[in-house]
Amino acid sequence: MKTVTLDVRDPADSMADFTRAWKTGKSQKSARISFASPELLWRVLTEKRWGLLKVLCGAGPVSIREAARLIGRDVKAVHGDVTALLNAGILIHTDDRRIVFPFEAVKVEFLLHAA
Repeated sequence: MKTVTLDVRDPADSMADFTRAWKTGKSQKSARISFASPELLWRVLTEKRWGLLKVLCGAGPVSIREAARLIGRDVKAVHGDVTALLNAGILIHTDDRRIVFPFEAVKVEFLLHAA
């Protein structure tokens, strides 16, 4: 099962991992998309966008219209959510301009520390 981990990490830590992988030629064992803070993660992954990801998990490439039909929402609203997820690097465009979430599972990982 192809899984992506959405996590909260300091940008410097993310860049260090990228640099290490670049220099060694060894990629990470699993896909990872990092956010600088929990607030940013939840600002990008709103309830409606999370619902969109749920229907796109394992669905393969679909048009925005098809994604809207799958989730039962207005095409214009889904278009806005798709744009935000594309900008965050969570969704990708195919060559024929369809969208795809190329994962079958999502793991969200962050730690809440005492203030």
